Amino acid sequence: MNIALMSENSKKELMVQFCIAYCGILAHHSICATDTTGLLVTEATGLPIHRYMSHAHGGIQQIGALLDLNEIDMVLFFKDPYSDQMTDDVNYISCLCDANNVPFASNIATAEILIQGLKYGDLDWRDIVNPKNKK
Repeated sequence: MNIALMSENSKKELMVQFCIAYCGILAHHSICATDTTGLLVTEATGLPIHRYMSHAHGGIQQIGALLDLNEIDMVLFFKDPYSDQMTDDVNYISCLCDANNVPFASNIATAEILIQGLKYGDLDWRDIVNPKNKK
C-alpha cells in the first residue's frame, strides 16, 4: 500500500515516535511524505520515504494530486487541534480522501487503528480498488 505522512510542526515529533513504534509494519509498504516530515522519519527509522516538497513549497498539493489520481491508499496527517495554521490544507486532503475512499487519520488514536488494520489485512480492499499500487 502507498501511505502518505504529513504533520504540522508541533506534531512532527509525535509522527516520528509513531513511525518508530510501527516501523515493522510500515516497512512493508511504500511511504511518501512532505519534505521535513519525511526527512525526520527516515533519520529516525531508516525507512525509505519518497519525499515531496515542503508544505511551504507545495508538498501538500503534490500529495493531493496523487490522492486525486487514487494513488495513495492511506493518509496520516497529524494535526494540531489548537492551531489554525494548516486547517485549509487538512480540509483539502481530508476531502480528497473522502472522494476516493482513502482511510485518513488526523490524530495518533485513529492512526493506530489504521496501522493495526493494515497489519491484519483489514485494508486489503484497497488493492482491489487500485491493484497497480501494490508494492
